[in-house]
Amino acid sequence: MEGLSTELLLIILSSVVILSYLFSIVSKYIRVPSVLLLMGAGMVTKLLLSHYHIGFSIPKKLVEMLGVIGLVMIILEAGLDLKIGKDKLKIIRDSFFSAFTIFIVTTVGVTTVLYLLLHEPLKQCIVYAIPLSIISSAIVIPSIHALSDSKKEFLVYEASFADIIGILFFNLFTEGESVTAGSVGHFFFNIALSIPLSIILSAILFLILTKSKMGIRFFLIIALIVLLYAGGKLLHLPSLILVLMFGMLMNNWHLVRAPKIRAFFSDDKVHQVTHLLHSITAETSFIIRTFFFILFGYAIDINLLGDSQVMLVGILIVTVLFVVRWLYLRFFLHTRIYPEVFFIPRGLVTVLLFYRIPDTLKLNNFNEGIVFFVIIATALVMMTGMIFYKDKPGDIIEEN
Repeated sequence: MEGLSTELLLIILSSVVILSYLFSIVSKYIRVPSVLLLMGAGMVTKLLLSHYHIGFSIPKKLVEMLGVIGLVMIILEAGLDLKIGKDKLKIIRDSFFSAFTIFIVTTVGVTTVLYLLLHEPLKQCIVYAIPLSIISSAIVIPSIHALSDSKKEFLVYEASFADIIGILFFNLFTEGESVTAGSVGHFFFNIALSIPLSIILSAILFLILTKSKMGIRFFLIIALIVLLYAGGKLLHLPSLILVLMFGMLMNNWHLVRAPKIRAFFSDDKVHQVTHLLHSITAETSFIIRTFFFILFGYAIDINLLGDSQVMLVGILIVTVLFVVRWLYLRFFLHTRIYPEVFFIPRGLVTVLLFYRIPDTLKLNNFNEGIVFFVIIATALVMMTGMIFYKDKPGDIIEEN
């Protein structure tokens, strides 16, 4: 990398963005998730560079930072897409219980696999099972363009809830030495506290954005939202709930009935800011997702994927993920479950949380190739479901 000129580096970065855009277009026709194509491009790039004896290391902090910003933007984007109303109560309820129940049962199943095969302490196995039990909204949300509106809505709600639930439980099991009644009580207190706090902070952000006289707001919005997330993390609050609530408030402004508040914010100004947020989050999510999955694909050690332990543990974990989802959707949701049952991808959140596992909770016998295997295998499972889904995708619509 040090030998690259500024111009050549700019050409490479621009080419990656253009390639990602082309992948997004192609994926709508071949129904292969664009993030899988990005990971493949990263792996191919690594093979080519290795062939010519060119290599560079990717700082884990860079990948983690991209992952955090990408996660915040994706959750905000989901919040901006979620409508609240009496007609939405059923789908919100169904998607929440689907995300919660599948996450809990899957965590138990994956923990059992790790505990029995790796012979490690139970708590450490739970900590490792949690990231592997979270559906990746970063992969699901960009991949549902070919589905009906009702299926899209269910999966957006479910994936968003799954991210938040998974991260909350991860924090519960990693912040203290042991899980006690006090730590659980503190955990639920933080959740309860975050709801009114998120409304207050959302109102402040709302005020800043709608009353700002400056035309330059793109990076201001990103800075404010990332600050909201990072500040919440430092206070040990579930920051993603703050971000999600802000997005939902912006998208459901019509539900605010107080005349004094509505008079203070004109509807035109609110709609203008909401439209701007939609554009910013979509574009930012696209860029962050592009570089995150390219770098992740580059970081994958292909040799690890052929390890017998990696394949055995990985196949068992993927089987647990699929079977638990099929059982819940088939026997509890009582609706058509195809192709939703195939939406078991793991990705950005899984990698992000694995980087955050404390040294005191690390498994000695865990091969990181298992994470690579599960992410690739679950993306292929989702791809299989989408390929055989009968409805034809509509006209190409740019992700903006």
